[in-house]
Amino acid sequence: MSRPSTGPAVGAHSAPVTPSVTPETMRDALGAFASGVVVVTAVGPDGPVGFTCQSFASLSLDPPLVSFAPSRGSSTWPRIRQVGRFCVNVLAADHEHHSAGFARSGIDKFAGVSWTAAPSGSPVLEGVGAWVDCTLWNEYDGGDHTIVAARVDALGADPERLPLLFHRGTYSLTPRAAS
Repeated sequence: MSRPSTGPAVGAHSAPVTPSVTPETMRDALGAFASGVVVVTAVGPDGPVGFTCQSFASLSLDPPLVSFAPSRGSSTWPRIRQVGRFCVNVLAADHEHHSAGFARSGIDKFAGVSWTAAPSGSPVLEGVGAWVDCTLWNEYDGGDHTIVAARVDALGADPERLPLLFHRGTYSLTPRAAS
C-alpha cells in the first residue's frame, strides 16, 4: 500500500519563485498574519534611540533568545548595533502613537515619551505590555532586512495590558476578516 505524498522531503529544493510573487502580493497575503508591534530602544552616545518593528519573535528558551528584523535601510539599527545592548518594548493596545512616532525619521523620537531604564540602561517605554532587555547575539542576511538574534538578559511583563496588533495593514485589538 502506498502512502500519499506530503510534499517535498526535508532538504529537498523548493519550486522556483514565480514572477507573480511581488512585494505587493507578499504584503497582501502575509497581511493575513496578525503581529504584535515592538519598539527597539537603546542609549547611544547622543542619547536614546529607537525604531518600530513588527517582525519580532521568541527564538529559543535555552539559551534565552529573541529575534527581530530591522530594514536594511534603517538608520537607527546601525546606531543600536554599535551599542550592542538594547530593549525590545512590546507595545500595548493604546500605543499606536509610539508605533507611528518611532517609525518616523528625522525627528526626536523620545520627545514627550516617558521611560525608565532597563538593567542595561536602555529605555523601557511607560505602559508597555512587556519589555525584553537584550545583548546582540548574531545577525543574518534576510534580503531587504537583517535578522537579529539577541540574548535575553532581563525581562518583565504587565499581564493586564492588551497588545497592539497589526493586521491587514492597520492596527486592531482583534484580527479582522478580509474585506
